[in-house]
Amino acid sequence: MAQGTNTKDSGKGAAPPGVASGEARPRGRTPEEAHTGVFTRGMRVLWVAARTEPWIFLAAVIGAMLHAAVNVGSASVLGYLTDATILPAFAQGSTTTAALTAAAVLLMAVGVGKAVGIAMRRMLAALMQFRMQARYRRAVARKYLELPLAWHHRHPTGQLLSNANADVEAAWQPLAPLPMAVGSVFMLAIAAVAMLVTDPVLALVAFVVFPVLATANFVFQRRVSPMASHAQALRAEVSGVAHESFDGALVVKTLGREDTETDRFAHAAHRLRDALIQVGRMRSMFDPVMEALPNFGVLAVLLLGMWRLTTGAIDPGDLVQIAFLFTLLALPIRSFGWILGDLPRSVVGWDRVQSVLRSGGTMEYGDRSLTDTPTGIALSVRDVTFSYADSYDAEGGGRDLMDEDFGTARTTVLNGVDLDIAPGRTVAVVGPTGAGKSTLTTVLMRLVDPDTGTVAYDGIDVRDLDRDQIPRHAALVPQSTFVFEDTVRENITLGLPVDDEQVWAALRLARADGFIRDLEGGLDSRLGEKGTTLSGGQRQRLALARAIVRRPRLLIMDDATSAVDPQIEAQILAGLRERDDSATVVVVAYRRATIELADEVVYMERGRVLARGTHEELLAASPGYTRLVTAYERASAEAGQAPVPEEPGPIEPLRHDDPAAEETSR
Repeated sequence: MAQGTNTKDSGKGAAPPGVASGEARPRGRTPEEAHTGVFTRGMRVLWVAARTEPWIFLAAVIGAMLHAAVNVGSASVLGYLTDATILPAFAQGSTTTAALTAAAVLLMAVGVGKAVGIAMRRMLAALMQFRMQARYRRAVARKYLELPLAWHHRHPTGQLLSNANADVEAAWQPLAPLPMAVGSVFMLAIAAVAMLVTDPVLALVAFVVFPVLATANFVFQRRVSPMASHAQALRAEVSGVAHESFDGALVVKTLGREDTETDRFAHAAHRLRDALIQVGRMRSMFDPVMEALPNFGVLAVLLLGMWRLTTGAIDPGDLVQIAFLFTLLALPIRSFGWILGDLPRSVVGWDRVQSVLRSGGTMEYGDRSLTDTPTGIALSVRDVTFSYADSYDAEGGGRDLMDEDFGTARTTVLNGVDLDIAPGRTVAVVGPTGAGKSTLTTVLMRLVDPDTGTVAYDGIDVRDLDRDQIPRHAALVPQSTFVFEDTVRENITLGLPVDDEQVWAALRLARADGFIRDLEGGLDSRLGEKGTTLSGGQRQRLALARAIVRRPRLLIMDDATSAVDPQIEAQILAGLRERDDSATVVVVAYRRATIELADEVVYMERGRVLARGTHEELLAASPGYTRLVTAYERASAEAGQAPVPEEPGPIEPLRHDDPAAEETSR
């Protein structure tokens, strides 16, 4: 349970640059406001990268400037070779070995300089881009772990995956051409000087072309920015639909809803396709303009230059030099287009990543610790109230769920709960559906904090405990079990440094050692995705062993044995109570046989504790409890059938070689 931040560890694990806690997060921008100043905001994003990786960025820019300088110098080389080697050779009908050797050396030097510059620029630009992506993926993942479950409840899983993947990639996409663009600025400066020195008249052509290019870039940004924002949001929608379909594969297949899910995914995918096509159409118009304008400039230079040449104002070498400079400037100018074309999507991705990194609600922890005693935890709950926030679009505009300006309607699930559990006691929490039992377990484990009230372990408020204390001393086995696609050993230990003997002891206590021994590889057997190779009861017992191996002082079971045979369930609960270091056990139960094994029963309705006592005491004193636990018998009696007894009977050791006993839990 790696949620929250520790108040005594402030400053550790600092967020990446640009996500400082004191910086206000953009909230509630209108579409017009969100797309205003894309260039300025995009430059700020790129500055974050340059400030984060200064040496890599500097080396990449040096490589780009080397390439730019060699390119501009190559124009002078070509002009020199035209006047000193090519034209004399045509005039005299021959040339010398020395002239050819000098030309070859000059051209080879130009080629080597270009190769070194390109290699430095591209490799270091890619390194900076991938490092920034990795840095922010880790930052987003850490933030997900810190944020409480209440925050995760309000955000679809597919959208969170999109934030950590597609949005991070989009944010740093312009880093690849960035060093080239910076080098291009240097190239444009020295090229402008070179053209002015060579022939100021021809240089004026460049000073006309560049403003036209700048205007085209500005128009493109204004048009493509809202399209890119819409497309990026639709990526998250497609991811969410796909994630739901994969997670609900069993429901989809068993109910024959493949066509419905296919249509749902196709609708989302087609919307994304249409949005990307819109962006592509804009780029398809922008890119040719960016490429054509420098070429028109070359034609203008050649036409004007030929006239200047006939008047004797310039030499042939000067015309070749300036024309070649224009051809060289086409690619650098396009590098500006690549950055400007990616900036709208980069800004959108950055905003969506920042909406996660600046999300509030992280849990704060204290510095107190629990004692490592071999007894259960004394659990105390005082006046606990908890409500869920149901997010909805208050303005009806279909806004992104990442926007925390949503209107919220709250549903109260726990209302003034008071509860005391003595160390080592087994308490069954019973109540009808919607009574708040599962929510109570998440509050007891501090997966969420209550709106009001306190939860205390051994008299210490859980909010005052160090962040590692709750997972170290308490364990929760939830209703739905999750099995990783890994070995049995790794599924139980989850990285905990325990030996195989302790793993087998936990499996025996969870009555799972029998079917694990029957697997071909034992603890080394790899389980299928989500444990599809195991039955429901086997997965539940494996999850229980995962909790037991940590030897918790507080064990919370949220209907964690519902798929297990009642006799095996009784053996598990008896084994937990008979341990020398018996834990405090809180079990959400529905079966009467399970309830009767508890030391005490807590009956809940509508988020309140209405009664508590032994099973027999509640049968006599609580009509609601009586109706609930005898509902099956009453329904059978009304139908004129004898109810099948659910009593577990005598608790006998489970024989691992008895296949019938194993099959009862399948």
